[in-house]
Amino acid sequence: MKRFYTLASVEPVEGGWRVLLDGRPVRTPARAPLALPTRALADAVAAEWMAQSDEVRPQDMAFTGLANAAIDQVAPNHAAFAEGVARYGQSDLLCYRADGPAALVARQAAAWDPLLDWARGRYDVAFAVTSGIIPVAQADETLERLGQAVAAFDPFTLTGLSTLVTLSGSLVCGLAVVEGGHDHESVWAASEIDESWAVEQWGEDAEASARSARRAGEFSMARAFCAMSRA
Repeated sequence: MKRFYTLASVEPVEGGWRVLLDGRPVRTPARAPLALPTRALADAVAAEWMAQSDEVRPQDMAFTGLANAAIDQVAPNHAAFAEGVARYGQSDLLCYRADGPAALVARQAAAWDPLLDWARGRYDVAFAVTSGIIPVAQADETLERLGQAVAAFDPFTLTGLSTLVTLSGSLVCGLAVVEGGHDHESVWAASEIDESWAVEQWGEDAEASARSARRAGEFSMARAFCAMSRA
């Protein structure tokens, strides 16, 4: 759509902040007020609206899109959405190791073991780790505790966490970024070890490289969204 406003601003409301376009409150696609939990996130959303030129391009407004999802989709279905995110713990990427070559096995262990160790200490859980693709079952107690941790997040943090988890294929990676203070770039690199190994062995494909860069940007954006949601 064409840009129809001059100024994007924010103002406090009960329980948070809202974004205004020329003094009028912005609404989500479901017509709910676009109310954000923190000033930092509200400022980021307003900055996206201000950055639009003659045409408003929703695909260039990642924070706005995540906020809309949190309000319209996650908040009304919090329990079901949290269950879907927590389900990644049943087949977490970090629990499935290569059975060779030795260099790849060692690289996975060096990057993935510390993340699993952090989760073990943080949530008092145990992980079953296997080699190859044959499914391995995680203990019910582990899944229950991880599920409780996910369900405790507010809708905005849960929305960002969902993006982190689906992009990395790992619930532990997502939780490590949101709750563990782990550097998101290092965590993303850890989740991409198999892809990086393939590039080293067979060379880089331009299309795959562009896709990886796009996904890395989305991972970084989701990390920032979570941080600002809890600021």
